Amino acid sequence: MAAPPRSKSSASKGRPASHAATARNDAPPGAAAVQWVTVEPDMAGQRLDNFLMARLRGVPKSKIYRIVRKGEVRINKGRVRPDTRVQAGDLVRIPPVVKPERSTPTVPGDRVQAVMQHAVVFEDDHMLVVDKPAGIAVHGGSGLDFGLIEVLRAARPEARFLELVHRLDRDTSGLVMVAKKRSALRFLQEDLRQRRVYKHYHALVSGHWPVSVSEVNAPLLRYEMPNGERRVRVDVDGKPSLTRYRVLDTWQGYSLVEASPVTGRTHQIRVHCAVTGHPIAGDDKYMDVASQRAFRSQGGSRLMLHARALEFRHPEGERWVRLEAPYDTAFNQVLAALSR
Repeated sequence: MAAPPRSKSSASKGRPASHAATARNDAPPGAAAVQWVTVEPDMAGQRLDNFLMARLRGVPKSKIYRIVRKGEVRINKGRVRPDTRVQAGDLVRIPPVVKPERSTPTVPGDRVQAVMQHAVVFEDDHMLVVDKPAGIAVHGGSGLDFGLIEVLRAARPEARFLELVHRLDRDTSGLVMVAKKRSALRFLQEDLRQRRVYKHYHALVSGHWPVSVSEVNAPLLRYEMPNGERRVRVDVDGKPSLTRYRVLDTWQGYSLVEASPVTGRTHQIRVHCAVTGHPIAGDDKYMDVASQRAFRSQGGSRLMLHARALEFRHPEGERWVRLEAPYDTAFNQVLAALSR
């Protein structure tokens, strides 16, 4: 169903960049006054629900959808749907909303900020690429006070916009793209959807990977364990998932492979490796207990999956960029032990 027609914006006729109405006397305690916000060009094309979530951080998504349905949110004085795309110059009315009380958030310390700043391997006015250490989540939540993106925001308080372009598992190390402009975020995520971003991972897997197995094409379905933990399995009802493989080296009991995901499903490489009978070393979700013990006896202490290389079109000028990230100390130590 299409969104209802909207009246033409009056914001483009000399209105300032943003507006704040006088606070209403009947606004509930803890609520802000009605906001009148003019959409800047860099925000054009964004869904209204996402636009509101960025401005009303901490407000539950259900409440945001409710105030839109009730007509409390307006664009150019007209009622709209959550999936309406905002345009440059649109005037958005945002009603007073009570945010849930939260404890004071934990601020990332100077040391972790310095580590993340040092991990930046590419940066310009549009984006940056970080060589994320293993063990650090890309964002906070699920019991974590902060992740990579929160650390970067704390280290760069002057940055107006920093958003993840894509994600890596907490225990996976390697290259992650972060957009510094919404236009860059839209460009890179569209290229991800169109499969014009090429990601190459290196994984140490159990056993000898057959050279004849150059790809795994198996649908993946997310499900929840009884304890609430989320997992992924191969299932005919799952989403189509394809990973291409290339053997790089072999040792007694292990193989180093390059895995290039064509699709981008949760845990895709990990599950596709496991379903072939060659789980990734150190994988506490998809590797059997005996194999985990054998890996620990080799000195293994981490998931042996590393986002090694990225190839992408730059958001401006469409020049191609290729980046590589070396293995960390723990990854190198395992390979060295196997070589001995």
